[in-house]
Amino acid sequence: MTDLSDRLGRPLLGQEEARAQVLLADASAKVRRFTRQDFTRTDNETVVVRAQQGEIRLPKRPVIDVAQVVAVGSGGAPDVPVVGWQWDGLDIVRVVADSPVINLSEDWRDDGDAYPGTYRITYSHGDLAVPDDVVAVVARMVLRTLTAPTVAGGVTGETIGPYSYRTDGSGVGTGVLMTDEDRRELRDAGYRPTAGMSMVRYR
Repeated sequence: MTDLSDRLGRPLLGQEEARAQVLLADASAKVRRFTRQDFTRTDNETVVVRAQQGEIRLPKRPVIDVAQVVAVGSGGAPDVPVVGWQWDGLDIVRVVADSPVINLSEDWRDDGDAYPGTYRITYSHGDLAVPDDVVAVVARMVLRTLTAPTVAGGVTGETIGPYSYRTDGSGVGTGVLMTDEDRRELRDAGYRPTAGMSMVRYR
């Protein structure tokens, strides 16, 4: 609430404060969905992802630590811990193409379809506090709705003495909306996953 009051330049009124709670939750959910980031610290989360040319881009950032990389077998092949993987210190894990089959029987090694390039990775990620630029986007989304002249979706109006007007527009109403500018700022800041990362499922 302090972030909203500081940007608004005054304390929130009673009715505004009640609405702001809901609008903040809605705006935060939209940002998380767009960025596919939680912005909270999570330790030892396990995710199953598919490698692209020997590289795995981890879906949640910032990455704090990578604990384990396991090749997922198919067609009855066992899951096997990967030997020799490397983390670049940012968000990419590189795997050696033949490392999953080390120490397996010759029958398993000869079966090229047993390990199709899917990996189960355990890693820690997230921020201790939501980044300031994300807070700014969320606050802007909320204030656009909270300070709209009317809560009727897409309708704005104003009355000054005997003169009044009413227009149909977009972007304000009972719910928060994410604009192209909001998306661009989040994308430019690196919070939107880049193309090429393939996530299979969480466990």
